[in-house]
Amino acid sequence: MAEQSVPYVPLDVSLPPVSSTQIFTGQQWVTLMALADTVIPSVRGPTAYKSASTKVIPHSELNRNLSVLARTIPGPDAAALAIQYLEEDASSNPLFREGLQRLFTEFVHEEGRYGLGMILTALNSRTGSLLLTGSVTLIQDQPIYIREKIFRGWETSRLRPLRAVYRALTGLFKRTWVTFSPTLCPALGFPRVPVHGKPAENFKYSFLQLPPGEETEIIETDVVIVGSGCGGSVAAKNLSEAGHKVLVVDKSYHYSSNQFPMKFNEGFVSMFEAGGALVTDDGSLGILAGSTWGGGGTVNWSACLQPQRFVREEWAKGGLPFFTTMEFQRCLDRVSERIGVDCDHVKHNKANRMILEGSRRLGYAAKAVPQNTGDSEHYCGYCTMGCHTAGKKGPTETYLADAAAAGAIFMEGFRADKVQFTDTEEGKAASGVEGMWTSRDSYLGHSGNGAVKRKVIIRAQQVIISCGSLQSPLLLLRSGLRNPQIGRNLHLHPVAVAGAVFDHKTRPWEGSALTAVVNEFENQDGYGHGVKIEALSMLPAAFLPLFPWRDGLDFKLWAQKLSRMAGLIMLARDRDSGRVYPDPVDGRCRVAYTVSSFDRKHIVQALAASAKIAFISGAREFHTTSREMPPFVRSSASDTEDAEGVNNAALQAWIAELLHKRPLDPERTMFASAHQMGTCRMGKSPKTSVVDSDCQVWGVQGLYVVDASVFPSAGGVNPMITNLGIADWASRNIARSLRKQEDRGVMARL
Repeated sequence: MAEQSVPYVPLDVSLPPVSSTQIFTGQQWVTLMALADTVIPSVRGPTAYKSASTKVIPHSELNRNLSVLARTIPGPDAAALAIQYLEEDASSNPLFREGLQRLFTEFVHEEGRYGLGMILTALNSRTGSLLLTGSVTLIQDQPIYIREKIFRGWETSRLRPLRAVYRALTGLFKRTWVTFSPTLCPALGFPRVPVHGKPAENFKYSFLQLPPGEETEIIETDVVIVGSGCGGSVAAKNLSEAGHKVLVVDKSYHYSSNQFPMKFNEGFVSMFEAGGALVTDDGSLGILAGSTWGGGGTVNWSACLQPQRFVREEWAKGGLPFFTTMEFQRCLDRVSERIGVDCDHVKHNKANRMILEGSRRLGYAAKAVPQNTGDSEHYCGYCTMGCHTAGKKGPTETYLADAAAAGAIFMEGFRADKVQFTDTEEGKAASGVEGMWTSRDSYLGHSGNGAVKRKVIIRAQQVIISCGSLQSPLLLLRSGLRNPQIGRNLHLHPVAVAGAVFDHKTRPWEGSALTAVVNEFENQDGYGHGVKIEALSMLPAAFLPLFPWRDGLDFKLWAQKLSRMAGLIMLARDRDSGRVYPDPVDGRCRVAYTVSSFDRKHIVQALAASAKIAFISGAREFHTTSREMPPFVRSSASDTEDAEGVNNAALQAWIAELLHKRPLDPERTMFASAHQMGTCRMGKSPKTSVVDSDCQVWGVQGLYVVDASVFPSAGGVNPMITNLGIADWASRNIARSLRKQEDRGVMARL
């Protein structure tokens, strides 16, 4: 009898316990959950059971919506599931409040918690309620249709704190519901694991463990690398293979491929900076940054584009001629070969085929995007939650494995507090790193001998900072460096997001996320600033919360259309920049950045082009992450007007409205970023940069920054290959410098 295959189920990922710290009073929580139920209400008919969270709609409207949902929900229980989906609210799911508690205690800074607490307190008084809602009746005691009206009014309130609360709470509530909803994924037909790709084991790592103890642990090595992402991993390989003793440390933890793809809540907490909930100070842009073993290379979408001519020339003219040399090109080609970059094995999913075919019909320049999938097909859109096939050849499968083979040592759970220095005849020199090591058991809140926290000092001849553009500058600042350029010149490649809805199923989570790019609009000012149009990860928790909330029923109906969508991003090479800085209370990363009007104008042009691509591809609806723009909905009459194409009058009117509004008002548009660059930028002078052309920090011997924070300006393409190439160049130079030091030492002894 043939052996039956067992369906693959990823192992559960343990999370640290949710903090029991009281951040809100009981009454504040009542008000907060009433607002959550306003955003995610229970939708029922007039004669059904009603609670404070019930949004009542007429029977005719309810039956119409249930009928539409039942036709698109897969399985024999579609009708029953449609009812459950509409009747679900936020407060009835205990995981919802638990998820909010984790977000507020672990990932929202104190200033944000304090501001929200003040609003909640005001809402619980008659005077405050009158000021904020126009009624002395407390908002949690209002019927939900009044609550919706009040809450919607906060979006454009004259009171800036109310506008900020509206943006923050709608974002948090949408994300938490999509993450923990028991009915959304079944209603979409979204499977727990990809239907394509076979699970495979990834490289097996071992990590340095320390016994319990009160004294400071001293570790000695030749080179310490803080950060295991794209930059740090290349440096680890090159320096280990050059014969140096290398220790790679990371504040995050390693996870094996049999735990991939993680569930949404597991993945955000375990593999992203600030649990994937980091936003700019003004709340207009959400930031996804990898924070796990392998860094961004573990959670990115495999896109491998090399930096373009105009970017290399800009950097060279800025005093860094290396970027236009063949030596740099050899670095780019060498790293591309190691991670298996090619286009030959790319299989486009429906969204990427739409981009290519729609661009062909419109005459736009578009092409396939090379992938780092080891010269093999990799048809999986779940990889932002970890690659279960080990087919994505990021740092964990390539450079870190090479470093291990060459003798590198690894330590997870080490938070670097500061760099240590010594004074030499040549000036200040880095001599190591000190910080706190937290064992995995301790991180997870376990007890016993394995739950260890130890202060550690790592003594090293060379210190390489590879913490990424958000954390590398903060480590330099904690270490006492005072170059005013540290943390500035932050570029984010801001994106606006669009969702095209079709009449047929697209199952957009299937297939590689990003395999096509439109380059038609990438150089709108003649200096290399413009926008690329690409596809994106369509995992529900990564995509749906970005879109506007207009009312509870509208958002639920929108979310359930995901199985018929294709997503697009308009990715800007931003001219204008922001900064990162430490929170004044607890030192966590804060980001001051608003997409400038200059860059927004470029994004708007690409957004109009994306609407044309979607329309000519047959999309029924086109939604954006701008709350001021209603979605474009194609009339049924357009089905017989294919000959006019994008000259369709309704489409042209919608585009005209888009172009003539204030371009994507940051207060009413949700932007996103998965690329962070430039906060320790490279240059020819400490007056304008943080590191020199070898990535060495100005004024400090033996201290280097090797990650995307050294980009002189925005890279303009998905930054992995540029990052790897610069790291290859810098680490080979460091190896040569160490060799010269060793040779001088030998000569001195002779």
